[in-house]
Amino acid sequence: MNAFLKFMKRNYKIVALVVLLAGALFGFTMLPGTKKDDPDKDKLLMELITYVIEKGHYDPAAIDDNFSKGVYKDYLENLDPSKRFFTQADLNEFAKYETQIDDQINNKDLSFFTLTYDRLQKRIKEAEGFYKEILAQPFDFTANEDFNADYEKMPFAQDEAALRDRWRKQLKLSVLSSVTDKEKLQDTPVEDKQELKEKGATTEKALEHNPGSDVKITKPNGEKKPFATLEKEARESTLKSLDDYFEFVDELRRDEWFSVYLNAIAERFDPHTYYFAPDDKDKFDTSMRGSLEGIGARLQKKGDYVEISELIPGGPAWRGKDLEQGDLIMKVAQGKEEPVDISGMRLDDVVKKIKGPKGTEVRLTVKRVDGSLKVIAIVREVVEIEETYAKSSIVKKGGKTYGVIYLPKFYIDFENQDNRDAAKDVAAEVDHLKEQGVDGIVMDLRDNGGGSLKTVVDIAGLFIEKGPVVQVRSRAEDGGRDGKVEVLNDVDSKVHYDGPLVVLINNFSASASEIFAAAIQDYNRGIIMGSKQSYGKGTVQNIIDLNRFVRGSTFGDLGAIKTTTQKFYRINGGSTQREGVKSDIVMPDKYSYIEVGERDSDNALPWDKIAQAPYKPFKNNFAPVIAKSKARMAQNPEFKLLDESAKYLSARKDDNDYSLNITKFKADADRIENEAKKFKALGKYNSNLTFDALPYEKEQFKKDPALAEKKQDWYKSLGKDVYVNEALNVLDDMQTKTKSAASVEKKVATKVKTR
Repeated sequence: MNAFLKFMKRNYKIVALVVLLAGALFGFTMLPGTKKDDPDKDKLLMELITYVIEKGHYDPAAIDDNFSKGVYKDYLENLDPSKRFFTQADLNEFAKYETQIDDQINNKDLSFFTLTYDRLQKRIKEAEGFYKEILAQPFDFTANEDFNADYEKMPFAQDEAALRDRWRKQLKLSVLSSVTDKEKLQDTPVEDKQELKEKGATTEKALEHNPGSDVKITKPNGEKKPFATLEKEARESTLKSLDDYFEFVDELRRDEWFSVYLNAIAERFDPHTYYFAPDDKDKFDTSMRGSLEGIGARLQKKGDYVEISELIPGGPAWRGKDLEQGDLIMKVAQGKEEPVDISGMRLDDVVKKIKGPKGTEVRLTVKRVDGSLKVIAIVREVVEIEETYAKSSIVKKGGKTYGVIYLPKFYIDFENQDNRDAAKDVAAEVDHLKEQGVDGIVMDLRDNGGGSLKTVVDIAGLFIEKGPVVQVRSRAEDGGRDGKVEVLNDVDSKVHYDGPLVVLINNFSASASEIFAAAIQDYNRGIIMGSKQSYGKGTVQNIIDLNRFVRGSTFGDLGAIKTTTQKFYRINGGSTQREGVKSDIVMPDKYSYIEVGERDSDNALPWDKIAQAPYKPFKNNFAPVIAKSKARMAQNPEFKLLDESAKYLSARKDDNDYSLNITKFKADADRIENEAKKFKALGKYNSNLTFDALPYEKEQFKKDPALAEKKQDWYKSLGKDVYVNEALNVLDDMQTKTKSAASVEKKVATKVKTR
C-alpha cells in the first residue's frame, strides 16, 4: 500500500473516531420538530458542532471566557460589519453575554442568538423605513461635513437618531461619488472615455463600503446633463441598489442567520473550521469537482422572478439554443409534472428545482425579452465549469518555445474517481506541451487557494522521479497535537517533464499550492517566483457529515462541519503554516507592504517544525539565474513602478476620511488622481508576445466558439502580464535540462562500472 493510501486510511480513522465518540452522545432517535426554524434543531446543531470539533480538531481551543469573547466579537462583526443597524444601546444590552457564550454553548442556551436576531430584524425594518425617505430629497453638497468609512474603528451610533444620520452620510457619500463620476464622464474627451470606463469610479474605495453604491458609468447621449439631473439619477440608482440589497436580506431565513452564529463559534477554533449548511455543502462539492448536474445556466434574481444571466458553454441549455440570456423564468416543472409558479420564491429554492440528476428533464416556462411566453424542455447533464480547470498556452520568445499552465484549484471529484481531476488534467497539458517541444514551463498557481492533497502529490510527481512530497501530522491518540507523522510519497518513477520549471505564486496561493511550491523548492527542481511569501495555510481539513450522528431525525439535512484535523509540513521539516513559501525571486506587487494571509488571523495555528523526510535534491545551481532576474527587475521600469505603487497603496490604505462638501470632495479626488497618474502606465504594459492555443484546442474551438472567445481573452491577458514575461526570461536563463541527484549518481555509477 502506498503512502497516500495509508494517509487516506488514517484520515478515515480520524473521522471514524469522531463518529464513534459522537455516536455515544448523540445516537438517539430525534422525535420533535420538522420546521426549518426550530430551536430544538438549533440546540442540537450547536451541541453536535462543538462536540465534533472538540473531539476531532487537531488542536482544539478551550471553550472558556476567552473563547466567548472571540465569538462575541466575530459574530457581531459578521452581523453588522458596517455598523449600519445596531446602536450603542443595543451593544450595551448585548455586552452581558460577552463572557457567557461558552456557558450558553455548554447549556444549549440560545438566548444571546435570539436577542441579537430579533433586534437585527427590528433594525433592518427601521432602516428600510428611512433610507427611502433620505434618498427622496436632493442632498445639500455645499454643507461642510465629513464621513469616515473606517468601520472597524468606528464606534456604534449612540442612538437611533445618530444611526439615521450615519445612514444619511453614507448615502450622501455614495451619491456624491456617483454624480462626480458622471460629471467627469461628460467632461472627458471621447477618445479618453473608454479608459475612464475601464478604470471605474475614481472614488471606488469610498463606494466599497456601501452595498447601495453605484459604480456604473453610463455613456452619455452626447449632451451634457445639468447637475440636478445627474444627482437625481445617482439617487435613483442608489435607491434601486438598496432595494435589491434589502430584498435579498429580507429573504434570509432565521436558520441562515443562525449559521452565522454557528460559524462564529466554529471559526474560533481556527480560520478554516467551518459549518456548512446543506446548501453550502452542495456549493462546496460543486466547486471542488468543477462540475454540477443541471442545465448549465447562471441565474440571478430579477424582481419576483429569476433571470438567465449566462449560459455555460457546452451545457445543455447552451446547446439547445432555446434558452437565451435575459429570459425570465416564470414556472418550473419536473418532466411532465404540473409546473410550479416561482413568483417571489428565493433564488436558492429556484436553483434547487432546476438542478437535478443527470438524464432527468426539467421544463421551464420563460418570458422572452420580446414579451412572449415559451415552455422549454431541457434534459439535465453533468455541466463542467470550464474556468475551474487547468489550461495551457504556448508562446515563442527569443527563438524558443515555452508553455504556461494555469491551475486555478487542485480540484477532484471525491465521489467519482473517473471524473476529471487536476492531476490528470495537468499531466495531459504537460504532454501536449511536450509534443510542441517546449523549452520550459511556467506553472501559474497565483490565487490558487488549494484543494485536494491527492492531486498535489500526483502533480508534484510529474516533475520528480519519486520520493516524499509532503508530511502530515495528525492529532495524538491522547488528544495532543504531537501525533503520528505520515509521509506522502510520489511512487511513480516516471518523470513527465524534466526541463526548466518556474512556479508563479502570490499572496493568495494557499494550502495545496504551497505544498507544490515547497516540494519544488526543497527538491531544488525549479524556481519559485512571485510575492514575498504565499498565504501560509499549513493545515488539512476533513468534511464530516453531521447527519450520521443522529438516528431518525425529523429535522431534515443537518449539514456538515469542515474541521482542521491535521497539519502538513514541508519535506525539509518546516511548516508552511503562517510563514507560507518564500519566493526565490521576489517580485513586487500591490500587497508588498501590507500584511495579508494566515499570519493576519489572531486564531491561526502556530508555525512549528518536525524532522525532515529523507529526500535527494536536484543538483541545480539556480543562484546565477536568480541573480540575473533580480538585476533585470531592478532596471525594469515596470517593476520599479509596481514597487512605488505598492508603497503608495500601503500609505493610502488607512485614509478613510471623505469630505461631503462637493468642492472639497472634488479637490481631494483630483489630488488623489494626480498622485496616482504615474501608475496608469501599469495597465498599459504589453510584452508584445503572442500566446496561442495548442493544436488540439484549436480543433475544439471550431465546435465551440464561446470557449474560443474566453480562451482568447486569457491569451491576451498573458501578453500583458509582466510577471509571466519575467518568468519566461528566467526560463531562458535556466539550463535546458535539470538532472536529479539520483539520476546523476546513476550515470556516474554506470561509467565507473563500464571502466
